Order: sequence, then structure tokens, then C-alpha cells
Amino acid sequence: MKLLNHYIDHTLLKPNATKNDIIKLCKEAIEHKFYSVCVNSGYVSLAQSQLKSTNIKICSVVGFPLGAMSTKAKVEEAKTALNDGAHEIDMVINIGLLKSKDFDGVWKDIESVKNIMPNKILKVILETCYLEELEIIKASELAIQSGADFIKTSTGFGTAGATVHDIKLMKCVAKNEVKIKASGGIKDAKTALEYINLGVERLGTSSGIEIVTGKSSNSKY
Repeated sequence: MKLLNHYIDHTLLKPNATKNDIIKLCKEAIEHKFYSVCVNSGYVSLAQSQLKSTNIKICSVVGFPLGAMSTKAKVEEAKTALNDGAHEIDMVINIGLLKSKDFDGVWKDIESVKNIMPNKILKVILETCYLEELEIIKASELAIQSGADFIKTSTGFGTAGATVHDIKLMKCVAKNEVKIKASGGIKDAKTALEYINLGVERLGTSSGIEIVTGKSSNSKY
């Protein structure tokens, strides 16, 4: 098994995050050898300047956190993030289209982003807290069909984060075709290891330091 820190996307997505906060995030990622940092697209270039001499990846969220913007807006945001140095994109599905059963719309939304980044990692955020079981299954299927490399549980800004039940549902659909990222509410090593043992390949958390050091955290996500 990989070391626990190598599963972690060290995350800071709060709207009030400052430049100094992002620099601190990057320094923490270097110190603890996390897999990546995950930031809003406007901070990708800053993260790139801090991490350019390291092996730490940069993940940018797109269409975050609602997923309700136009496909064109998501594509352009992804393009900008990639040009600024992002290695991976975490995009939010259009939840309203899924609930409207406009499955072609959901599929095309994801595929349009993947088409501009065929050699980069795309993680598709389902935001499971808003979905019924059948919707989680359908969203997972659509993401896989659209070329996603990962399906991801949550933004961390919804009503709830990752759950064992939702991850098991996603795993049943994903099989070995795509990987799974758990995010939202992962604050300690016990929870992290529980998800990893279910087959999760990546963890999105702002509590990465607490997870790898065992110290308590006051962070929500």
C-alpha cells in the first residue's frame, strides 16, 4: 500500500483564501510530501510558482462548487487552469441536468472538458449529498462514459461529504474502469484508511496534516 500522504490532495478552496494561504498550503504539501495541492483556478499559477521544482501535482477545480454554469464556461476555465500549470482538473457535474434526466446534457458537459485535456487527469465531482442512489449510479455511469479518470464524491461545500455507502455504490459502478476520490469531512486517519480499504485511490481534504500526524483538526473539510 502507498503511504497515506501519497493519497492526499491537500486542499484549500475557501472563498476567503489569500495568496499567503495558498503559499502556506504549498509549503505544507512539500513538507508532508502530499500527492497534490487542490486550489481554485485563479490560484493555479501561484501554486505552480511555489511547486515548480517539486514532484507535487497541482489540481484545479472547475465549475466549482455548484456545477451549474455553462459547458463553455467550464471548458474555458479548464483551459486557463491547464495553461497556468494544472496537472489535474476536478469538475462538478451539472446536478440540475442530472435531476432533470437530461443525461445527454450531463454527458456532453463532462466530455467537452475531457476533450481539451486528453492527456491530463479529469476527476468528475458528483456531489452525492444531493443525489438519490439511482442518481449516484447514473452519474457514475455518465462520467465513465464521458472519459473521466476519477469519479469523486463531493465538493465539501454541499450538505454532506463522503460516506461509506456512497463510495460502495460508486465502486460497484466503477469496477476497475476508473478510480474514486473521496472528499468532504475526512478529518482523521481512521476515516481516511476506511475509505482507502474500500478502494479509494485519492482523498481530498484540508485536514491532511492532521491525518498524517494524528493531531486534532477544527477544519470542516
